[in-house]
Amino acid sequence: MWSAVILDELEYHEAAKLIKRGEKVDQATERAQRLIAQMRTAFNDAEVHGWEGLEGTYGLPDPDDEHVVAAAVVAGAGAIITFNFRDFPPSILPADVRAIAPADFAASTVSLDPVRARVALGAIAARSGRRGTRLTEDEILDILAARYGMARAVDIIRQTP
Repeated sequence: MWSAVILDELEYHEAAKLIKRGEKVDQATERAQRLIAQMRTAFNDAEVHGWEGLEGTYGLPDPDDEHVVAAAVVAGAGAIITFNFRDFPPSILPADVRAIAPADFAASTVSLDPVRARVALGAIAARSGRRGTRLTEDEILDILAARYGMARAVDIIRQTP
């Protein structure tokens, strides 16, 4: 679930990340735009509309984050996945919405169906070779643990046949 504004922000931050990693501005911008276009296509029912009327009603520490909570409420989402807990304090969030760290969300999701998570990992590994070097499942799990702190989710997947 995301709003168009969140996707715009994601595109901006993705391009900035790629530029920081050394890509040229036009190439990074194009890759970020392609990513967002793929997300819109793959998850065409996940974009939230009609949240605008709720923006500004929650009193968040950062008013620029109001659209995130508004979109979560309109979509009926139970969680906002973020590292930014300072700007999404539980005392201000609606009772049915909570802020969850990405690693905790990943562990919770994987624990619901570890076999399906293992199958998805295999699909990701198979697709990884499209840009040249194919990553093994173990290499992907190592990246998830080291780069993204998803050690609990990785442990669950590794223990799943």
